Amino acid sequence: MNNANNHDERMAKITFAAVYPHYITKVEKKGRTKEELHQVIEWLTGFDETELQKLIAENVTFEKFFQNAKMNPNANLITGVICGYRIEEIENPLTRQVRYLDKLVDELAKGRKMEKILRS
Repeated sequence: MNNANNHDERMAKITFAAVYPHYITKVEKKGRTKEELHQVIEWLTGFDETELQKLIAENVTFEKFFQNAKMNPNANLITGVICGYRIEEIENPLTRQVRYLDKLVDELAKGRKMEKILRS
């Protein structure tokens, strides 16, 4: 099994609940809010705050998280490099979706305007 497959499998098994507090810390440290984070997550996945809290409580993996998501049709407009990977070149759909979310959180933390983050 190659490194890409190992990486994809690890991404699938990570729980959203394990990463979510890091997202909050990252955006709040840069002066953004939890509400803005939720707006970004809802734009990408369709999950509102109630659904997010349920998924966190259920300790769902990223695999299940994105299986249940209603991905925004403009998600493919999210491009660039995140964690050393060019998003548009990631072949595994789940890994690409996780990196979409990472990229949006990064853009929020970097102070990008919400209309740009939400590709509107």
